[in-house]
Amino acid sequence: MDERRKGVLFGLSAYFMWGFFPLYWPLLKPAGAVEILAHRISWSLVVMALLVMRAHKGSFRWLRELGGRRFGLLVLAAGLISANWAIYIWAVNHQHVVETSLGYFMTPLLSVILGTLFLGERLRRVQWLAIGIAACAVVVLTVAYGQLPWIALGLALSFGLYGFIKKKAGVGALESLAVETGLLVLPAVAYLLVLQGQGTAMFGHVSRGKDLLLAASGVLTAIPLLCFGAAANRIPLATIGLLQYSSPILQFLCGVLIFREDMPASRWAGFALVWIGLGVFTLDSVLARRRASRCTGAALSGSAAKA
Repeated sequence: MDERRKGVLFGLSAYFMWGFFPLYWPLLKPAGAVEILAHRISWSLVVMALLVMRAHKGSFRWLRELGGRRFGLLVLAAGLISANWAIYIWAVNHQHVVETSLGYFMTPLLSVILGTLFLGERLRRVQWLAIGIAACAVVVLTVAYGQLPWIALGLALSFGLYGFIKKKAGVGALESLAVETGLLVLPAVAYLLVLQGQGTAMFGHVSRGKDLLLAASGVLTAIPLLCFGAAANRIPLATIGLLQYSSPILQFLCGVLIFREDMPASRWAGFALVWIGLGVFTLDSVLARRRASRCTGAALSGSAAKA
């Protein structure tokens, strides 16, 4: 099997696991969202620490080389990813799976806006059109829900900013998540100890199966991340960008077909606008890359002819 095909399979594996996460978190009930989040942080640190130590052969030199600026960015990233996880877990366990999928459909468009605001990137007219369509979708969905779709907007904003800050930090996926969970682990463990002291903790008081499921949340955080990293090293970012839509599609299908969440016509209309906006944006991106590739090829051919 060639490397490109392996990359696509790794990418699909990552996004499929993320897409089916809504089926996992309800298994952890009666634990509340914050307790689940605390366990996810704590067990993720254990897994990530082992993986980083293996990758760096027990050396912590990489940690000393981070520097103050990158460490500060990872502090911000830790806050954002914890907010993202908390919103997602709460939403799934309160039957808002469809709205979580909406958040991840919106994320690519929000990332473009962040690039415009903070990186000085210029948008093409078609990209502005896609964002305008998405804005109309938010209005339609606000009317449909009777309020702003705050779950979707919270997920999109937290994950979009998280990706932006991670890009600015320029730290590897394993190392950055190890630092982020390390920064969050003290309050997470403190919260779990408080629950144990109050006698309201689920861990160790319901069943061994529930305990194993809570501990497995750390493994389930690491595996798709490793698959994503393996994909990123083998296939172009453009391909990854297309594969990423498989995750919210699966989340949406879980919400509609498995959890049977209500989808009146007004919500279908809002989602349809989001999908149209994404389709316009994706098509424009693909065509722009093809034009750039042809221009590059023509320039190289011209240079070779002159030589």
